[in-house]
Amino acid sequence: MSIVQITETLLSRYQKEFSENRRFIVGIDGLGGAGKTTVAKELRHALELSNHDAFIVHLDDHIVETHKRYGTGNDEWFEYYFLQWDIGLLETELFKKLQINQGSITLPFYHSSTDTVKTKPIQLASSAIILIEGVFLQRKEWKRYIDFMIYVDCSQELRAERVLDRDSYLGDHQARLDKYERRYWLAEDYYVDEVDPLGSADYIYRGN
Repeated sequence: MSIVQITETLLSRYQKEFSENRRFIVGIDGLGGAGKTTVAKELRHALELSNHDAFIVHLDDHIVETHKRYGTGNDEWFEYYFLQWDIGLLETELFKKLQINQGSITLPFYHSSTDTVKTKPIQLASSAIILIEGVFLQRKEWKRYIDFMIYVDCSQELRAERVLDRDSYLGDHQARLDKYERRYWLAEDYYVDEVDPLGSADYIYRGN
């Protein structure tokens, strides 16, 4: 499936469900290394070519400080799935408020260089289509607010190759592999088993 096909399908839903009283929210879900960020950028470009304002929200911009997600006494996969983000805060301050037709929302932004979180406002056009991209996007606390859910599907082998080549900040190749096996992949397995994101999405995009 191409970005053109996604755009056509999305806009068909948008035209049926658009309301001046709330924004139209698109989710771009997928496991680590599937290509969510690339799809989000390409989709924004396609929407803009169709004369629609589009704004991307990257969930990874809004994680919590290290001490809240590491060394908590829980298994590492649990920390990643349940503690990486303040789930309730993002429901209240992001997902709920995006639906309201107002000029801006205020969100916490994580700064890795200082391991701190600072809030700042985001200015949004009232007519903008909001593209939210991130892993675990179909968790029950957030999914209800999303009007059109895209799942970027990609083979485990290719995803693993991408993330292990990409995440050099985790250390050498063995350190990266160990971290993914302890933390990230177990959390993704939990998500797949509990939520069935592939079966629950409105549109499946096959990554490559």
